[in-house]
Amino acid sequence: MIEDAMWLLAINPTSGRGSGAVIGQQVSNFLADRKIHYRLVTGANALQLQENLRREVSVSTGIIAVGGDGLIHMALQVAASAKIALVAIPAGTGNDFVRALGWNPDKPLEPLWKALNEDAEEIDLGNVDGEFFGAIASTGFDSIVNERANRMSWPKGPSKYNVAMALELPKFKPLEYVFEIDGKRYEREAMLIAAGNGNSYGGGMLVCPDADLTDGFLDLMILNPVSKREFVRIFPSVYEGKHVEHPQVEVIRAKEIHIDAPAICYADGERIGPMPATISVSEKALLSWRN
Repeated sequence: MIEDAMWLLAINPTSGRGSGAVIGQQVSNFLADRKIHYRLVTGANALQLQENLRREVSVSTGIIAVGGDGLIHMALQVAASAKIALVAIPAGTGNDFVRALGWNPDKPLEPLWKALNEDAEEIDLGNVDGEFFGAIASTGFDSIVNERANRMSWPKGPSKYNVAMALELPKFKPLEYVFEIDGKRYEREAMLIAAGNGNSYGGGMLVCPDADLTDGFLDLMILNPVSKREFVRIFPSVYEGKHVEHPQVEVIRAKEIHIDAPAICYADGERIGPMPATISVSEKALLSWRN
């Protein structure tokens, strides 16, 4: 429970085009009104903020992270390593880890109410080459789109990714992948690979719709080659998780996946780096609150 504790408060004021600053102030007021002890931790950049959080963990019960998936991804590295709780407050454009926890991004203070009244529970995290992730690690077409979008200065917001997708799809070709899934080797072409601890990325795209934060497995979604016209046709169904019904989509539940390909890996929207990569589930790695 959040009472009678010292909490570290980390806020990204620029997340969600300024929503972080507004919601961060609401969280500060919430804590002050209830005389809950907290310490605001800041940093000139994400790396410095992470270092400052690590310095403070020995005197804290947990972290309250107010921001988008990037800030929460950073905060869960600290919380999981230190075995302290994390309250994830949605204030970004995607908020996919918060969605995986069952919270409504439009009601950002609800996780605080839960933390005020109930103990945290243990949930799983994903791990890619030693870095934790909460929702999805992926590679393939979506990573190429991320790479393109990160180089673009216009447009702003989620529409940037739609533009990047339109620019990259005409020239995209399926990639050759070598997998080792729980010790079994596979080789095949694929367009997109997503390993889900949570069920969504990209602000609610249910790429791994049945992923569960407490089942001790990752859901590995493999999109085998389809025509570009077919890709465009089935793409909208990912928002309802219906794409998994397509015959070229496979979902495999696994504990550990080693992937090698001429590709880049992303996790929680953060760039991890070039393949190869080993992606695994870290069972009961994080203390947090689900709805």
